[in-house]
Order: sequence, then C-alpha cells, then structure tokens
Amino acid sequence: MSWVDVGGSRIRYVASGPADAPPVVMLHGIGRSLEDWEPQREFLDPDHRVINIDMPGLGLSQRLTVPTTLDSLADGVWAILDALGETRPAHLMGNSLGGAVAMRMLADTPDRVSTLTLANSAGFGKEVTFALRMLAIPLLGRPLLSRIDPRVARRVERSLFYDRCHVTDDRVAMAVRCGQQPDFARVYLEIARALGGFRGIAARWREDLLPRVAATAKPTLIVWGDRDLILPATHLPAATAALPHARSHLFPDTGHMPQLERPAEFAALTRPLLAEVNA
Repeated sequence: MSWVDVGGSRIRYVASGPADAPPVVMLHGIGRSLEDWEPQREFLDPDHRVINIDMPGLGLSQRLTVPTTLDSLADGVWAILDALGETRPAHLMGNSLGGAVAMRMLADTPDRVSTLTLANSAGFGKEVTFALRMLAIPLLGRPLLSRIDPRVARRVERSLFYDRCHVTDDRVAMAVRCGQQPDFARVYLEIARALGGFRGIAARWREDLLPRVAATAKPTLIVWGDRDLILPATHLPAATAALPHARSHLFPDTGHMPQLERPAEFAALTRPLLAEVNA
C-alpha cells in the first residue's frame, strides 16, 4: 500500500509491474476500495504497469476540497496519475461507479485513454438496487451510512456476489474500515445524489455522457454478471446499443463484480483488447 498527496488530500494506491510498461488504471464502485480489483493484478503485472486507486473520498483515501461529483472524481483520478508521474495514455477499467468515472475521463480527455473496460458499470439505465435509492431520502441516508458495523457490512457483501464464498471475513473487515472513515457518509451521499435519487439513476448525465463516449470509438469491452443485484444485467443490451463499437460479454452465475468473482475469465477477455493497442 502506498500514498500520494493530491491537493493536500492523502490518496491510497497500489502500483506494480514494469514502470515502462503500458499503464492500466483500475477504478472501484461507490463505498468500495481498490481491493475489488486486486485479483486482476496477477494477470496484468507481467507486462503492464497496474495502478489501482482508492478514488478521492472513498476507500481509505481522503476527500478532495470540492464536492464529490462525477466530474470531480474524474478530475481527481487524472490528478492522481499526474502526481504519480503517469501521463501516458492509459487503459481504463471501471466497476460500477468506477465505470462511470472512467467514461467521464474518456469523454473529457480522449487522448489520455487507450482502451475502456466496463464491468457492471453505472450509466446505462435508471434501475439500481432499492438500498441505494433509499439513501437519497432526506434525513434517512446519513443515519443508515453511519451504522456500518460487521453485520451490516456482511449483508452488503452478500448482495455483491452470486457465490457467497467471496464474502470473506477480510472483505467484511475492509468494508467496515471504509465505512468508519470520517467523510464516508458525506462523500457517499454527495455522489449518490449527484447521480440520481429515489427514482433511480438520473437520465440527464447519462444522456449527456454516452454520446460523447461513443464518439471517441475507443476500443471498449463491456461485461456484466447475470445475477447482479445492484445494477441489473438488463443494462447490458442498453450499453451495447449506446456504444455500438464495444465488445460485450455476459458472465453466467455472477454478481456485481465479475473482475473479482470470475478473475481468470475476466482477464481472458481484457488481455486481448489491451494487446491490440499495445502492439
């Protein structure tokens, strides 16, 4: 585990692989941490510089001085990469919220992006788990987010995976640790309300972002787990319609994080995409 200062905020990251190899940047979901991408490191380390980040205000990273929005997270990730001296075009990989952040990064700065890999990404439909929609209710969200104890954390972890063997004590402990960070509730509510509300994920930002991503025509892979309880697999057809140049894959018997639940199969899909650009 390493730390870098970005605008006075302490940001957690892990970087591995050859320093001169093509960079891969991995982005997690709301309320989550870089551990959600760790199983992919062994598949990419030999020939990539893998940079796994706790996005600002999430995981164990401190928040930035500005409100947490999709734009501020995208700008924050670019600032983290700049602070690490990584200015080459990067392969972006994002899960859930991290997928939306990666798309915003691509739309805003396409010259700095080589490929885009989206795993159960936000941005392709309004449907989202009722638990997240409840957090948008005034005076309800903050009390709920202030009670991240082991029992609550284990229940959340169970909602993320089809195979419950992935609901380990270590993952529960990490979820509790993230939930105990001073700005956890504030940041969670800021980004949740910026992207939607009780009725679901807002259309406005999606309808603005997706055409801009499609216009870049960057090599793109979209994958989903067919048993996702957070963002339903019915979003995958919408994603392929919005990004017609993208490849897609639906994992059977898989939940919200195929990069973790199906690590080898996930890597087998992503590595050819990266290799085409690296060649």
